[in-house]
Amino acid sequence: MEHRVNEIQISYREKLSTLKSVSLTDSKKVAELLFKNWDARTIGAQESFKIILLNQSNKVKGIYPLSVGGICTTLVDMRLLFAVVVKTLSVGIILAHNHPSGQLKASYEDKRLTQKIKEAAQFFDVAVLDHIILAPDGRYYSFADNGIL
Repeated sequence: MEHRVNEIQISYREKLSTLKSVSLTDSKKVAELLFKNWDARTIGAQESFKIILLNQSNKVKGIYPLSVGGICTTLVDMRLLFAVVVKTLSVGIILAHNHPSGQLKASYEDKRLTQKIKEAAQFFDVAVLDHIILAPDGRYYSFADNGIL
């Protein structure tokens, strides 16, 4: 009896536009980019979690919408997060989520998740450069700026 398994092929094609993209150097630029790429209709209604994927020069390869949740929480699947990071050959990431309530204080769960992602990223030599929390009114909170990354 012959046993067959599926052949798996992994591919990634870097777009030339990455080389022309903005290099993220501070939280203000990151927040501006996120607000431009966040759905203004839902930022105050439900929590979402995204990751910004970066190359060696901190140029943006893309923004991946990892999850959309409820009014005050969203789930982050670590396997899916790192599948995206590894498949895109990203060397740095910036985490981002919104607080529909407008509360910019990082919760215990936010801090715990960030630490968990940061520890896992070390296994792949991927730098977690920041975690940004967005408020619907245009304000933001940076973990890096506040020394909790």
